[in-house]
Amino acid sequence: MKFNPCHTRWGFHNGRLTKEFFQENNITLLDHPACSPDLNPIENIWGWIAREVYKNGHQFQTVDALREAIFNTWSNVPTSLLETLASSMPKRLFEVINKNGGATH
Repeated sequence: MKFNPCHTRWGFHNGRLTKEFFQENNITLLDHPACSPDLNPIENIWGWIAREVYKNGHQFQTVDALREAIFNTWSNVPTSLLETLASSMPKRLFEVINKNGGATH
């Protein structure tokens, strides 16, 4: 399996040590613009976490209770969701290219 990390040219992604690490380890980067949710599957995970944490209208009495629910939910993200999001990347890239870099959804 070939792995190409995304590189947004955003802050710490552009640091000298980061660049050197990728270069020294012969890692090819997949370049895409920052703030591109169509190419950023973590946005789908944040949405899934929010739905899980607040499902059935659940409300939290304290920030600590909310924090605990978020951490517990994060620890239980289904592998199937991660696999689905990873396998959706070729389609996402194709859609963005077809929209000339514009939003797809």
